[in-house]
Amino acid sequence: MAAVVCTRFLLQRSTHGFLFWPRAVPALSSPFLCRSHRLDPSDDEMYQRTSVSVMQKEPGSGVMIYNYSSRGFNIDGNKVFGPCAVLPPAILQWNVGSHEDITEESVSLFHMLEPRIEILVLGTGARVERIKPSVLALLRRKGIAVEVQDTPNACATFNFLTSERRVAAAGLIPPPISTALEAVQE
Repeated sequence: MAAVVCTRFLLQRSTHGFLFWPRAVPALSSPFLCRSHRLDPSDDEMYQRTSVSVMQKEPGSGVMIYNYSSRGFNIDGNKVFGPCAVLPPAILQWNVGSHEDITEESVSLFHMLEPRIEILVLGTGARVERIKPSVLALLRRKGIAVEVQDTPNACATFNFLTSERRVAAAGLIPPPISTALEAVQE
């Protein structure tokens, strides 16, 4: 209704001194009201530094990943440097350098656990990377579901699964230093 009134106003005034344009745009249009608006780093939360604040931890709620950086992770107040394996009973250094180093041998610790884990969340760094099919087939044979995501989303997924009291584990590779904000500021 408001757009019709505004357009009618512009068309009436176009013959009285206003510029007439066959494709008149309402004067009150905003880039956020149209469908073609593209997000930039200032609009998106993904480009902001992320941390989780827990008001009161529930007893027995499991391990929680509080934040991450390019150097490592803060897991239940423990600072872990480099890639790590987050298991229901422990937090371990994981001897992988990148997603290419994830092999049958490097995931063997996940399927040897008792009680068996239901879901393994793999964080592959700054973006989702392809894991070798033989690794995924091995975990499927062992009855473990695998979720491969970028590390920020993998941390959130792992926290959600443990808050739902699912038996989950995570293999996380820290993302490299982001240059997204630096590119925008220049």
